[in-house]
Order: sequence, then C-alpha cells, then structure tokens
Amino acid sequence: MPAPYIRTATLDDEDALGRLDRDTWSPLHAVMPRPEPPYDPFYGDRFGPRDHLVAEIDGAVVGYIRLGFPTPLASNSHVRQIQGLVVADEARGAGVGRALLRGVLEEARRQGARRITLRVLGHNTPARKLYESEGFVVEGIMPEEFLLDGEYVDDVLMGRSL
Repeated sequence: MPAPYIRTATLDDEDALGRLDRDTWSPLHAVMPRPEPPYDPFYGDRFGPRDHLVAEIDGAVVGYIRLGFPTPLASNSHVRQIQGLVVADEARGAGVGRALLRGVLEEARRQGARRITLRVLGHNTPARKLYESEGFVVEGIMPEEFLLDGEYVDDVLMGRSL
C-alpha cells in the first residue's frame, strides 16, 4: 500500500468523513452510541474543515485527525488537543494513523502551540501504543469514567510538549 498523502480537509470531504466515522464506529474508541439515520452533518458549529487533516491513499479518504483547543480560555491557548483520530479498516497497519499524528504535531507547532494533549479510552491499546511511540505520556487517569457495553472503562489523559 502506498504512503498516505496528508492534507487539510475541505468542504468536499464532509460526506466521506461522515461515512468513515460511521463505518469505523466501535466501543473500543467511541463513547457515544452508534450513529443511526438520519445522520448529523460531519462539520458543525464547533469543527469545520480547517480543524481536520485528512489521509488519502490513491485519491480515497482513508483517515482523519481533528485538532482543537481543549478550552476557550486565553490562558491555555498555547495548548492544542487531538479530538478524534479515525483510520479506515482497510488502511490499518499501513502507517495512516502515524502519518496523521505526525501531521497534526506539525500543524499544532505551526499554530504556535507549546503542548498537545488527548484523551483515549484505557482499553484502546493500539491507540495508546501509537501515541506513546510518538512521545505522548500518560498525565492522568479518570478511573471507570465511561460505561461501555456493560464494562467500566478508564479515560486516559495523555500529552507531550512540542
């Protein structure tokens, strides 16, 4: 499989990103119920194309990562937060997640951020290993924060300096 091409999302990506979100839904990483029709638009008041990097392979969208501010406060405007990372099932293991993660680190630096944080479910071992391999460390754990499929799951807070 060729290396993914990483770019900023466009308005034209909205349908593909929404479909990707629905197709990859899993209690491994989702805290919201499985989406059901009618589907909400992917972009909204809070996040638009400028907040997403997209991965393409052979012209097909195979992943995205969302970058935002953890709060609206000026006192932590130097921090960015990864607020979603999705890779299509058929593209897993091809370096898409790592390419998106590296791309978003560059974008956060470009925006002047000094730190980047994220939240990941405690049982999502593949994601946690990826983040750790790119320099993220566990900065806090909220035990049994979510009840998913009858199991209590930790919310793990991770971060790193840029």
